Amino acid sequence: MTTPPKTSRKKAHSGSKGLHPRNIHRDGYNFEQLAIACPDLKPYIVQNIYGNSAINFADPAAVKNLNKALLKKDYNIDAWDIPDGFLCPPVPGRVDYLHYIADLLKVGDTNAAAAKIKLLDIGTGANGIYALLACKAYGWHCTASDINPTALNNVETIVEKNKSIKGNLTLRLQSDKSHIFTGIIHDNEYFDVSVCNPPFHASLDEALKGNRKKRHNLEAKRLSASPQSASLATLPALNFGGQNAELWCKGGEHKFLRTMIKESHIYSKQCRWFTTLVSKSDNLKPAKKLLQKLHAANIKEIEMKQGQKITRILAWSFEPIPN
Repeated sequence: MTTPPKTSRKKAHSGSKGLHPRNIHRDGYNFEQLAIACPDLKPYIVQNIYGNSAINFADPAAVKNLNKALLKKDYNIDAWDIPDGFLCPPVPGRVDYLHYIADLLKVGDTNAAAAKIKLLDIGTGANGIYALLACKAYGWHCTASDINPTALNNVETIVEKNKSIKGNLTLRLQSDKSHIFTGIIHDNEYFDVSVCNPPFHASLDEALKGNRKKRHNLEAKRLSASPQSASLATLPALNFGGQNAELWCKGGEHKFLRTMIKESHIYSKQCRWFTTLVSKSDNLKPAKKLLQKLHAANIKEIEMKQGQKITRILAWSFEPIPN
């Protein structure tokens, strides 16, 4: 009789905005200091109805320049940029994922062993955010993959302008869109962990509907009442950008997770922990069921909370790993 895998569910740490205790963005943003680090942000800073500095998070240009400022000021990443139309992820939430991964691997930011960690970023996009932050926040060695050559070329440009990252970050093109790990993990290669933010829509139409809902929520919650803020009518349809492969794939998140889990079994001896964000909670149960069928030794669900938003990390390993 097969021994069932260890499963656990870990709640997010309490605290400001629910971010991880090591997340330096827990106390919000100092827009004045950020504007000094990145003057391009200054035109997008407005006063909200409480008299505090803010930006319009429904404006993609404001969000992109906020990212540039955060990466420059807090992580010493220069010249970060993305081409028009590519996904612009929020830095605090992305680095939160990495802090929880560090906990999963049992390495802290002051642990000398942390520098030896090898991370595989699946679907790094043009922003390269996970790999870049892992290099700078933890000193990890990263390999980042994507199916889009333009995306990888953009990350390569960022790396070239940040010499401290060069040598710690390797880029690989996934030439077969039907695969995730195959063609990326080489023979006799071993990673401590893989990370992924999968496309969660099943079609372009679904992605557009989801974006319209997000835009509506952002506008409803927008603190700024300043006339300097862009109205929804002047903003592009996809306020956070995103190429097809970044936002949607055939079968959506459910099928992507199924493919990822099946391929992870093939490389079970070449990666200690496989992890991925799961946007839709309904996809967790079938994913865990498939992992149990494939005899995963450990399955963990890690819950991250950012304000009212809850994000889940699904982590699994085929190696017996002690608690």
